[in-house]
Amino acid sequence: MISPHTTSIVFPVQPTQVAQVLPFAQLLQRRGSGRLWLGQSLGVETHHVFAALAGAGIRIPFGTSVALAGLRHPYDAAVQARSVAQLSGLPFVAGIGPGGEAFQRMVRPAPMPKPVTVSSQYVTTMRELIESRGGADTDGLEHSTHGALPVMNAPPVELGLGVLRPAMARAAGRVADVAITWLTPPRFIEEALVPALEQGAAQAERPVPRVATVVHVAVQRPGRDIEAIAHSAAYAHLGSPHYTDMLRQAGVPADPADTKGGAALLVSSRTFVSGTPAEIADGLDRYRAAGVGEVILNVCGVYTALGMGAAMTDMQQILAAVDGRHA
Repeated sequence: MISPHTTSIVFPVQPTQVAQVLPFAQLLQRRGSGRLWLGQSLGVETHHVFAALAGAGIRIPFGTSVALAGLRHPYDAAVQARSVAQLSGLPFVAGIGPGGEAFQRMVRPAPMPKPVTVSSQYVTTMRELIESRGGADTDGLEHSTHGALPVMNAPPVELGLGVLRPAMARAAGRVADVAITWLTPPRFIEEALVPALEQGAAQAERPVPRVATVVHVAVQRPGRDIEAIAHSAAYAHLGSPHYTDMLRQAGVPADPADTKGGAALLVSSRTFVSGTPAEIADGLDRYRAAGVGEVILNVCGVYTALGMGAAMTDMQQILAAVDGRHA
């Protein structure tokens, strides 16, 4: 179900009921292609949502974009990932990220001193547990793991890393199957992240990970304030130092102290993609041309500002426009 021109969906908020997610999952199932992604939910936990959808008869691939490493040991992360693959009957993408410093302070004594190294070790341990009957025997900066998972014939698990900047991209090149990016302008992906992925992969003598990018979208309609919708979608990230640092490196001069100004910059730079459905499809092709294999549509701004119905209408129309050119 994942092709060179894959267009997928991320459920845009942290769910409190599986019923919230079901229309998005059913849309993909009817469409017959694409993956349903969820970020880390602290409401109904992400992997539990996937399990419930599988139990409800949904047969689509799932992925995390991303699950936060600080919430679980890599052994548990491997169990969760393999469980979703088994229950869904399809390959699963276990995307992992360290989260920002504010989150890290919630779950550990201080921010991670070496988040890139810790993330690399975490994903490597997960791979050893999932793919090797011998399991893992490692002492990392954050976790020690000495053991194996019970043998189970499950569908494959792809390991992903959340990537914003070149250092994590190089790490993903060394250890991951998928580099998962958010708010990353296409030129930055092409000129900074893809070369770093290639460098890391060459160092480890392994294939270059594919790129999956979450892209905020909204259809321009009469009466809609796209900058306000962009702010509704991305204000938390626009107030985050590591996201705004990435945007500045990409030539988008976002200031974490001015999230509304940052939202305007996302719109003017076309990092937040809006317009008619056909114009949005054109904007998404810029990401594909930059090296993105899987574009992940995020209608968070419309969902939070205007509700589920408006978000679903946008999603259906955008997918129809995309499928009209990439069928």
